[in-house]
Amino acid sequence: MAGERQARLADRIRVILAERLEKGLRDPRLGFVTITDVRVSGDLQHASVFYTVLGSEEERVSSGAALASATGMLRSEVGRQLSTRLVPTLEFIPDALPENADHITALLRQAQERDAEVAKLASSASHAGESDPYVRADDAEDERP
Repeated sequence: MAGERQARLADRIRVILAERLEKGLRDPRLGFVTITDVRVSGDLQHASVFYTVLGSEEERVSSGAALASATGMLRSEVGRQLSTRLVPTLEFIPDALPENADHITALLRQAQERDAEVAKLASSASHAGESDPYVRADDAEDERP
């Protein structure tokens, strides 16, 4: 039961924050921020909010600072729209999703290049020994004295 409530609360917080960020904050440091995930602790007192920022490293850092300074206002917005006795504290954590995706793409590209090299080597390779290494019944009868 507690897991379902955590998930519902996390989804609701994610929607509330996304809607609020879509309306915009007055902070000019805030870039194009996407809320990717929210995880709520078992006692429903703490929410970790994962976000990504589209742009350069400088924009990511400045957007993180803008979110950190707007945490109180965003928490009060969450408290107004939730029907809970206590409002969870918010912690904004930059999500490493884009970096991980780039790394996985690079690994897949390397694997594809290696597969192409192996296929090239296999196309010019020949079998070791006879072309048909299996002994057949009619061949075995011919060899008996």
